[in-house]
Amino acid sequence: QVQLVESGGGLVQPGGSLRLSCAASGSFFSIYAMGWYRQAPGKRRELVAHINSGGSTNYADSVKGRFTISRDNAKNTVYLQMNSLKPEDTAVYFCHREIIGGAWGQGTQVTVSS
Repeated sequence: QVQLVESGGGLVQPGGSLRLSCAASGSFFSIYAMGWYRQAPGKRRELVAHINSGGSTNYADSVKGRFTISRDNAKNTVYLQMNSLKPEDTAVYFCHREIIGGAWGQGTQVTVSS
């Protein structure tokens, strides 16, 4: 069973930056698409960014131009670089192996506040 472990969350002021990491156990990491999702209190989990096995990416409109998803297949890791953070980016961020029934990480809290 694949395990995903997120890290890099924390408290940051508006306009600041954070880099999230998601390390995956197991084999064949490179063949799977990966996604970053977030869930704010009282809201549904939403897709933030997606990267396929070839490195093509897409983003939620709310984060385009501010967030960048990337992957390092040699390290079995997917990243989310978040710049120009806003209070509305506050949420728990999860990574996901993008297949039906795919593994989820435990989440990492991101809080944007002055």
